[in-house]
Amino acid sequence: MKNILNIAALALCLFMITGLLPAQAAAAGSYTAKVYADSLNVRSEPAKDAPVKGSIKSGELVTVTDEQHGWAKINSRTTTGWVAGYYLKPVSGSAKTSGAAASSSSTTVVKVSSAGGGTAKATVAAGSLRIRGGPGTSYAVLGSLQAADKVTVLRHQSGWAKIRTASGETGWVAAQYLNSGSSSGSSVKSSAKSTGGLRGKLIVLDPGHGGSDPGMLGTTYNTMEKDLNLQTAFYVRDYLQAAGARVDMTRTGDQKPSLSRRVQVSESLGADAFVSIHYNSSPKRVSGILTFFYSEGKDMRLARAIETRLGQGIGLRSNGISFGDYHILRENQTPSTLVELGFLSNPHDESVVRKRAYQRKAARAIADGLADYFSR
Repeated sequence: MKNILNIAALALCLFMITGLLPAQAAAAGSYTAKVYADSLNVRSEPAKDAPVKGSIKSGELVTVTDEQHGWAKINSRTTTGWVAGYYLKPVSGSAKTSGAAASSSSTTVVKVSSAGGGTAKATVAAGSLRIRGGPGTSYAVLGSLQAADKVTVLRHQSGWAKIRTASGETGWVAAQYLNSGSSSGSSVKSSAKSTGGLRGKLIVLDPGHGGSDPGMLGTTYNTMEKDLNLQTAFYVRDYLQAAGARVDMTRTGDQKPSLSRRVQVSESLGADAFVSIHYNSSPKRVSGILTFFYSEGKDMRLARAIETRLGQGIGLRSNGISFGDYHILRENQTPSTLVELGFLSNPHDESVVRKRAYQRKAARAIADGLADYFSR
């Protein structure tokens, strides 16, 4: 009985960390990631106090084989061990699925027949929707669909849908960008109605801090804000582009653009919206998300649209919208908002925001909030 309880507890822990059941986690397989740190310590266990086995340099490619509590187990050319996962970014087209069903080419969609169960017809609502080899953005891009393309949904997993195209090709797409049609056994849940407003819109994403400015540092895990900001911004970019938006970023690496330069990027491009992404810190024991605006006439509606989505249950509670006298909002003629996605000074918040699942949920909420803003 004790062994059964231990197994059940382990399964529950795995589900809480990854959002997948053990069988699903195994099916996700390993993937290749790039290091975004000058020198990243490799430890023997997934803990900041574990012995250091070696280090890997910025730009090095590693294979990620496991994830726990924000840590990633990696294999590199020189060492194997655990590293802080927020210093890694999956390399597009690098995912490896496990089992015999894995595709031998990252550019070919595997054709298979439906394996029974309920199916549903759906229509693509995004301007362009990527087909991936598995249920996640770390999987290889196998192809793409266009707005109004018809697909058959075979099954769902963690916000993704396995689909079959009209030509018989199969793969995985983000389920939120599908409009449900006539069903023969299952339903397609989608927020695609709101994504139509994003098509053709130019969004500037501003990952806060960077370079010599790390931003806030986590008090429990020493999490570096600048890296979380950048990783989350990449996820937002992916969701926006899948919905047909054009996206520019004030930084895509460990640079430190000035505040005036960040505003200049937005205004010189004639952007439709500007979103600055941050994580918070406070000497008080506070928790949750904050969304800021400067101008009630220019910014408030955008801030409220995004906050509404962030408040719909992504893992931390929203504390609403608030006035913020920040340079990037005050000096920006573009409708702008700044989001603080959790407190790195709060041990609970820090443990939550380090997980990629949380960052993806936050990114999707931001993208959906932008879609809502442009749809009104």
